[in-house]
Amino acid sequence: MLTVLIIVGIFFLILIILGIRKTYKLNQENRRLNELHAKQLEKEKENEGYKDFTEGHLYQNNK
Repeated sequence: MLTVLIIVGIFFLILIILGIRKTYKLNQENRRLNELHAKQLEKEKENEGYKDFTEGHLYQNNK
């Protein structure tokens, strides 16, 4: 009976360790993706420049 308890305990300990490892890896990936997204937003803001708002359908283009 004690050996079954030890085996079950070791099994769940392994599952907990794998879960903690997976959480750590996901947090690292999330941090990396957030940094990439911030850089992409910064780059888009730099390239944005002036947009002519009179090109819309509310304004008549006399070209």
